[in-house]
Amino acid sequence: MNGPAIAVLGASGLIGHDIALHLAAEGFDVMAVAHRFTPAQKAALGDHVAQCAIVTLGEETLKVLLASAHTVVNCLGVLQDGADAVHRGFVARLLRAMPDDALLVHLSIPGRAEDDRTSFSRSKRAGEKLIADSGRSYVILRPGFVVAPTAYGGSALVRALAALPIGLARREANAPFAAIGSADLCATVAWLVRRRRAGVRNFSFAWEVMERSPHRMEEVVALFRRRFGGPAPWFTAPSWTLDIAALGGDALAWLGWRPPVRSTAIAELRRGVAGDPAPWIAATGIEPAPLETVLACLPAGIQERWFARLFLLKALILIVLALFWIVSGLIALTVAFAAATAILVRHGMPPGLAQGFTILASLLDIGVGLAIALRRTSRSGLIAGMLVCLGYMAGAAVLAPELWLEPLGALVKTVPALVLMLVALMLLDNR
Repeated sequence: MNGPAIAVLGASGLIGHDIALHLAAEGFDVMAVAHRFTPAQKAALGDHVAQCAIVTLGEETLKVLLASAHTVVNCLGVLQDGADAVHRGFVARLLRAMPDDALLVHLSIPGRAEDDRTSFSRSKRAGEKLIADSGRSYVILRPGFVVAPTAYGGSALVRALAALPIGLARREANAPFAAIGSADLCATVAWLVRRRRAGVRNFSFAWEVMERSPHRMEEVVALFRRRFGGPAPWFTAPSWTLDIAALGGDALAWLGWRPPVRSTAIAELRRGVAGDPAPWIAATGIEPAPLETVLACLPAGIQERWFARLFLLKALILIVLALFWIVSGLIALTVAFAAATAILVRHGMPPGLAQGFTILASLLDIGVGLAIALRRTSRSGLIAGMLVCLGYMAGAAVLAPELWLEPLGALVKTVPALVLMLVALMLLDNR
């Protein structure tokens, strides 16, 4: 591989990872930079990986990191929390830190600036203005809805909608939703890199990269449904249900989760995805594949159907488990405290010790539930919950084996809860 490196920032994301892999496969010297990579991503990228907290790096550290880069591809972006810091603050530092003659390829969003209503879109536009005013060589790419073999965030949400027997309300269904295959986006970046390597220096373009004829949102979901074998809609969900889901998503974000349904995501969905790809097509000669062709190239086996069906169910499972532990602990600590203590006393435990044990067990249950609810501790909470369940079952078998034959089957019902926690543990990864 000849020549200095191409730095792909945000190379663990849906777009950035595909671009880094595509450039590496074409023989370019790629440096894939991200805060965190999965083991599979590290294996795929090999020696091209540079893992660091890229968004928080200072200007001098960025200068050292990018010193040998002739092209920087910035794929960093966040939908809601901290959007301005990433889309404007980081871009300002990046522009000062890049080598003087380097080309910046910046991933942004399509649409008109006057339609920007969210901090996400306004900060994206502010970053674009910084780039355009910098005097640097740049190309701003504004891709449509990116369709790739993998799915994350919005692309995963569309697959999940296609797996549900629910139709979209008219407001969302009629939103324009132009798509672009990941392969065409990667080919565009590779074309720019080749032009840069050939000696072209004065880039100053902003291209909307998407299919020629945009679909409507309901058409996109229908095409995904047809490709992956989803059910026909039984009914149409009112538009206000998305608003409620967005409020729930915003609340979960306070616990550290990154739900795909949040207020910004719904606002951007209703705005739609549209633009004019003609300048991009004319400049590069790349003819974008229509969505039907892109989807036909995607795998559509049982693994894709499982993912789509479980994507939204994952949140429900975790919410139910967190509430199960918290509520059961609160019940035992309050209205059922005397009854829980009496069971232990009947089996020979001194009253004082029985009360202490009940309090301790109740607080343990509440702690497990809170740990499951918090994203940072959820994995540990699920493992702890499984161990606590096994401990309760073993303790009951020794101290009160007749509880296994109790008419309502309280201990027997612990087994499905144990299995559900194992399922949640397997679904916990986001990428």
